[in-house]
Amino acid sequence: MLADLYNTTLLCLDKFYTLLWGAPLLILIMGVGLYLTVVLRGIQFRYLAYALKLVFTKQQHKGEKGDISHFESLMTALAATIGIGNIAGISTAIVAGGMGALFWMWVTAIIGMATRFAESILAVKYRTTDTKGEMCGGPMYFIQYGLGWRWLSTAFAFCGAIAAFGGGNMLQANSVADVLKETFSIDPLISGVVIAVLTGMTILGGIRSIGKVASFLVPMMVLIYISGAGLILLLNFTKIPGVFLTIFESAFTGQAAVGGFLGSTIVMAIQMGVSRGLMTSEAGLGTASIAAAAAQTDVPGRQALVSMTGCFLATIVMCTLTGLVLGVTDILGKTGTDGKLLTGAAMTMAAFKSVIPWGGYIVTTGLILFAFTTLVGYAYYGEKCCEYLFGEKLVPYYRILFTLIVIPGAVLELEIVWKVSDIFNGMMAIPNLIGIMALSKIVIEEKRAFTKLLRQEAIEESA
Repeated sequence: MLADLYNTTLLCLDKFYTLLWGAPLLILIMGVGLYLTVVLRGIQFRYLAYALKLVFTKQQHKGEKGDISHFESLMTALAATIGIGNIAGISTAIVAGGMGALFWMWVTAIIGMATRFAESILAVKYRTTDTKGEMCGGPMYFIQYGLGWRWLSTAFAFCGAIAAFGGGNMLQANSVADVLKETFSIDPLISGVVIAVLTGMTILGGIRSIGKVASFLVPMMVLIYISGAGLILLLNFTKIPGVFLTIFESAFTGQAAVGGFLGSTIVMAIQMGVSRGLMTSEAGLGTASIAAAAAQTDVPGRQALVSMTGCFLATIVMCTLTGLVLGVTDILGKTGTDGKLLTGAAMTMAAFKSVIPWGGYIVTTGLILFAFTTLVGYAYYGEKCCEYLFGEKLVPYYRILFTLIVIPGAVLELEIVWKVSDIFNGMMAIPNLIGIMALSKIVIEEKRAFTKLLRQEAIEESA
């Protein structure tokens, strides 16, 4: 009886997921990104260098308001963005769509940078403060205060609060518990309790605590992963040009079968590349703009540029490194010890271990840190959605519940949670994109005012 109910529920969720994440939503996300790229005159190309400078250098500007620095804001957003998708997600994309899927991930991320800029500039412009003096912003606020559509802002906040428990909490805890069990034979229940304690210690202090933890862990985990991937690429540098050639060729022709890999078509490459590109960059979902609204900044445009770099760092840098490692190690089409085709985290781990004996520990460490920082990043997104819906009084209870949910997340089978999480992510994107398009004139005006300010600052510096 229960098994039949489980299977029926899963089947219904599968059908709804396929309907929601079909061509219309993908076209909407890509279409909004392309439109913004044009009307903002390629903001992601023209100002990327300046945006990275803002991220990695300490600069003070008059009239700054906010709870955390530019860097801490970006690290909080990257904490939620850079996760198991950068290790496991790209592997599954390549297994299904071939190496050409990586090209379409690049395209999606580059276009998505304009969307991230737009949603962040609106988040800062329409942010407000609560009774504790903390900044509150994101799609729910710019939709309400910019458009007056409370029904749409409520829909975003509701979906955001639910999605935080699924993909932002239980799935991350489950991933960490699985890795610790497989690598060190640690009981998932013990892992769950430890993760819950660490999560509680981090999120009970609010955004300032989360920002400090993220600004420490994110650079560290990225450095560890980049060092391992860089060493593998250095040892196989002669294969890199051939991998790039395969990526570009298979992006437009598909990829032939090899080993256990059955081959892929151009349609599969595009579909997997776009969907995984959205997963790893989160452009269009609106969540990253919640962290952007908390940043100390003088004008919305400056923080919007900082937030925009998240897409570049998470997808263009991190996913490219993983994809190149998979390419130079010729792991595609290989099978594991169980005789099954390698995919996901197991595929990435096998690629690292094939070159570096201790490479598996690099991937394990990356998965643990990526998953934990994603968990605490989504805790902030979820509590801000909860605060918008129910007020500040319920935030402490939300944090406690979010912490406790980690434990069952670590020990349960989560196939249904995966689907529910993906569905609510898609449902978050719709009101966010509608809000951005409806307020696109405001985005353009703010961008023009900001670029004018930059030109004036440049003149003053050269004088």
